[in-house]
Amino acid sequence: MNITEKKAVDLLVNEFWRMGYFTVSRRFGIYLPEPSSIGRFKVDVIGRQKDKYAIGLFLTKEEIFKSDLLEKINYLASRRTKFSARPIMLLIGVPDKYFKQVKELLTNVDEKVRKNIKLTRIIEENLESIRNTRQPKKMIFS
Repeated sequence: MNITEKKAVDLLVNEFWRMGYFTVSRRFGIYLPEPSSIGRFKVDVIGRQKDKYAIGLFLTKEEIFKSDLLEKINYLASRRTKFSARPIMLLIGVPDKYFKQVKELLTNVDEKVRKNIKLTRIIEENLESIRNTRQPKKMIFS
Protein backbone atom coordinates (compact mmCIF):
# COMPACT_ATOMS: atom_id res chain seq x y z
CA MET A 1 0.00 0.00 0.00
CA ASN A 2 1.56 3.25 -1.12
CA ILE A 3 0.36 6.46 0.49
CA THR A 4 1.27 9.72 -1.18
CA GLU A 5 2.78 12.45 0.97
CA LYS A 6 -0.23 14.72 0.51
CA LYS A 7 -2.65 11.96 1.54
CA ALA A 8 -0.48 11.14 4.57
CA VAL A 9 -0.47 14.79 5.68
CA ASP A 10 -4.26 14.91 5.20
CA LEU A 11 -4.66 11.84 7.43
CA LEU A 12 -2.31 13.40 10.00
CA VAL A 13 -4.43 16.58 10.00
CA ASN A 14 -7.52 14.41 10.56
CA GLU A 15 -5.78 12.91 13.59
CA PHE A 16 -5.09 16.44 14.88
CA TRP A 17 -8.77 17.31 14.49
CA ARG A 18 -9.81 14.09 16.24
CA MET A 19 -7.65 15.08 19.21
CA GLY A 20 -9.19 18.57 19.31
CA TYR A 21 -6.32 20.55 17.80
CA PHE A 22 -6.86 23.41 15.38
CA THR A 23 -4.49 23.34 12.42
CA VAL A 24 -2.28 26.45 12.35
CA SER A 25 -0.07 25.47 9.41
CA ARG A 26 0.42 22.40 7.24
CA ARG A 27 2.31 21.11 4.23
CA PHE A 28 0.47 20.74 0.93
CA GLY A 29 -2.32 23.01 2.14
CA ILE A 30 -4.32 25.35 -0.04
CA TYR A 31 -5.32 28.03 2.46
CA LEU A 32 -2.92 27.46 5.36
CA PRO A 33 0.75 28.44 5.21
CA GLU A 34 3.56 25.88 5.13
CA PRO A 35 5.16 25.35 8.56
CA SER A 36 8.65 26.71 8.92
CA SER A 37 11.48 24.33 9.75
CA ILE A 38 12.14 23.72 13.43
CA GLY A 39 15.87 23.66 13.88
CA ARG A 40 17.12 21.84 10.82
CA PHE A 41 14.12 19.53 10.61
CA LYS A 42 11.03 19.91 8.46
CA VAL A 43 7.63 19.27 10.03
CA ASP A 44 4.30 18.51 8.35
CA VAL A 45 1.65 20.05 10.64
CA ILE A 46 1.51 22.52 13.52
CA GLY A 47 -1.64 22.61 15.63
CA ARG A 48 -3.01 24.50 18.60
CA GLN A 49 -5.56 23.77 21.32
CA LYS A 50 -6.05 26.80 23.60
CA ASP A 51 -2.60 27.16 25.24
CA LYS A 52 -1.22 23.82 24.05
CA TYR A 53 0.68 23.34 20.81
CA ALA A 54 1.49 20.21 18.83
CA ILE A 55 3.88 19.32 16.03
CA GLY A 56 2.88 16.71 13.48
CA LEU A 57 5.41 14.59 11.65
CA PHE A 58 4.83 11.83 9.10
CA LEU A 59 7.63 9.29 8.77
CA THR A 60 8.16 7.70 5.38
CA LYS A 61 9.93 4.37 4.90
CA GLU A 62 13.18 6.16 4.01
CA GLU A 63 13.04 8.39 7.12
CA ILE A 64 12.43 5.41 9.42
CA PHE A 65 15.68 3.78 8.33
CA LYS A 66 17.80 6.97 8.51
CA SER A 67 20.43 7.12 11.23
CA ASP A 68 19.41 10.59 12.50
CA LEU A 69 15.79 9.64 13.27
CA LEU A 70 16.32 9.46 17.05
CA GLU A 71 18.07 12.82 17.00
CA LYS A 72 15.14 14.32 15.08
CA ILE A 73 12.55 12.85 17.47
CA ASN A 74 14.50 13.93 20.56
CA TYR A 75 14.90 17.46 19.24
CA LEU A 76 11.27 17.95 18.19
CA ALA A 77 9.78 16.28 21.29
CA SER A 78 11.86 18.40 23.67
CA ARG A 79 10.53 21.71 22.29
CA ARG A 80 8.77 24.12 24.64
CA THR A 81 6.66 27.22 24.06
CA LYS A 82 8.56 30.49 23.99
CA PHE A 83 7.06 32.40 26.91
CA SER A 84 5.24 29.88 29.12
CA ALA A 85 7.78 27.04 28.63
CA ARG A 86 5.03 24.44 28.24
CA PRO A 87 5.98 21.21 26.50
CA ILE A 88 4.88 20.84 22.88
CA MET A 89 3.41 17.47 21.93
CA LEU A 90 4.94 15.61 18.99
CA LEU A 91 2.45 13.56 17.00
CA ILE A 92 4.24 11.02 14.82
CA GLY A 93 2.31 9.40 12.00
CA VAL A 94 3.69 6.08 10.83
CA PRO A 95 2.50 3.72 8.08
CA ASP A 96 0.82 0.68 9.63
CA LYS A 97 3.50 -1.63 8.26
CA TYR A 98 6.28 0.05 10.29
CA PHE A 99 4.32 0.92 13.46
CA LYS A 100 5.87 -1.77 15.71
CA GLN A 101 9.36 -0.98 14.51
CA VAL A 102 9.03 2.73 15.34
CA LYS A 103 7.39 1.92 18.68
CA GLU A 104 10.40 -0.22 19.61
CA LEU A 105 12.71 2.55 18.44
CA LEU A 106 10.97 5.00 20.79
CA THR A 107 12.02 2.89 23.80
CA ASN A 108 15.53 4.37 23.28
CA VAL A 109 14.20 7.90 23.83
CA ASP A 110 14.52 9.52 27.26
CA GLU A 111 11.46 9.06 29.52
CA LYS A 112 10.90 12.82 30.00
CA VAL A 113 10.86 13.34 26.24
CA ARG A 114 8.72 10.25 25.61
CA LYS A 115 5.84 11.82 27.58
CA ASN A 116 5.49 14.44 24.84
CA ILE A 117 5.31 11.89 22.00
CA LYS A 118 2.13 10.37 20.62
CA LEU A 119 2.49 7.68 17.98
CA THR A 120 -0.35 7.04 15.55
CA ARG A 121 -0.94 4.71 12.62
CA ILE A 122 -1.59 6.25 9.23
CA ILE A 123 -3.90 3.91 7.35
CA GLU A 124 -5.39 4.77 4.00
CA GLU A 125 -8.98 3.71 4.28
CA ASN A 126 -10.87 2.56 1.24
CA LEU A 127 -14.44 2.74 2.35
CA GLU A 128 -16.97 1.41 -0.08
CA SER A 129 -20.58 2.36 0.15
CA ILE A 130 -23.07 -0.19 1.42
CA ARG A 131 -24.86 -0.17 -1.91
CA ASN A 132 -21.82 -1.41 -3.77
CA THR A 133 -21.28 -4.32 -1.40
CA ARG A 134 -24.86 -5.62 -1.46
CA GLN A 135 -25.82 -8.41 -3.82
CA PRO A 136 -27.90 -7.26 -6.78
CA LYS A 137 -31.50 -8.39 -6.44
CA LYS A 138 -33.75 -9.60 -9.18
CA MET A 139 -36.68 -7.43 -10.06
CA ILE A 140 -40.02 -8.95 -9.16
CA PHE A 141 -42.16 -6.64 -11.28
CA SER A 142 -41.04 -4.82 -14.37
